[in-house]
Amino acid sequence: MIEFYPQIRLVHIAAVFASGGLFFLRGAGVQLGAQWPMVAPLRYLSYTIDTVLLTAALMLASLLHQYPFVHAWLTVKVLLLVVYIVLGMFALRRGRTRMARLGCWVLALLVYALIVSVARTHHPLGLLHRWAG
Repeated sequence: MIEFYPQIRLVHIAAVFASGGLFFLRGAGVQLGAQWPMVAPLRYLSYTIDTVLLTAALMLASLLHQYPFVHAWLTVKVLLLVVYIVLGMFALRRGRTRMARLGCWVLALLVYALIVSVARTHHPLGLLHRWAG
């Protein structure tokens, strides 16, 4: 199965950017007061992309024998993913005020960037480790 690593990694990376890009666009639409970000086809597209992303992530973890709660950087990625999901829910739907939705959207985007940074560096602090002494 390891022979499929490059393809699985590519699918994972593509899904990361598709998921983040779709979240960015939907969040921007919500901030502008549009109704289209919450239509069923976009929600289902988001679920589909995230399912592909998670499936590829699990396949990579099993192929490489690197697991959350064993490897610190993967543990941080999983925990940040939970934070990202919660912030995303408040950014798109559950935020009671426009400012709450805006704040959650911005924070979710920052968490997304940190997740990508942790993935790129394989360090729990991501690129922040360069400044953390």
